[in-house]
Amino acid sequence: MDTMFSLKEKTIVVTGASSGIGKCTSIAISKAGGRVVLIGRNEDRLIETFNKLEGIGHSYYTFDLLNFSEIKSLVSRIVTENGKIDGLVNSAGVESTVPLKVLSYKNLEETFKINVFSGIELTKHFSNKKNFSSKGSIIFLSSVMGSLGEKGKIAYCGSKAAVKNMIKPLALELADKNIRVNSISPGLVMTEMTDKLFASISEQSSQDIINKHPLGIGTPNDVASLCIYLLSNSSRWVTGTDIIIDGGYSIS
Repeated sequence: MDTMFSLKEKTIVVTGASSGIGKCTSIAISKAGGRVVLIGRNEDRLIETFNKLEGIGHSYYTFDLLNFSEIKSLVSRIVTENGKIDGLVNSAGVESTVPLKVLSYKNLEETFKINVFSGIELTKHFSNKKNFSSKGSIIFLSSVMGSLGEKGKIAYCGSKAAVKNMIKPLALELADKNIRVNSISPGLVMTEMTDKLFASISEQSSQDIINKHPLGIGTPNDVASLCIYLLSNSSRWVTGTDIIIDGGYSIS
């Protein structure tokens, strides 16, 4: 992916790096000159991403972000082995389509744990002055569903709304450390998660969703390009903002 924004000499951590937006963003960061630290649960797929990175100095860590008690140790290990970081992309997440009549507390808990709580925990530890450089950028992947609604998406919409609405207080708390915090709210992007979504609903429902995107369905590259901008020095005055990138979905 071509980019005009340089990430040279920056070390960026990306979660959910084994697939979808996280994988594409990791590759884009390497093309922009950055060193990438990949985090994901599936080692084989992490290696696939790792092998597609350009440049040198990259690393990967196989880790389940639901292991909250081990996140602090993971962060310490990453910083010890890679030096202070300059950016964090919280891309790990799960999709959930469960109607209210069968929605369980367990489903709500699992969705919020990975979509919300893991990112907060990582941000808390990485933003420590001994772990983060003198300035940098943290990105959370929200969703246009955090502002809109759709049948069966109580857990998903709720979790993504939580992500979007915690950006401002995080940005305020970390501003003194010169750490910027923003979120990105994509519309429908063709990833494996999207494939699973379409497999769980009717063909007509899938087509209805596609038709609601005036500019068509997005690609992981569309979101990765925005991540590169927010990680670069070109966005030095941007913080506490949720950026919608949805092909017109929210205005259709």
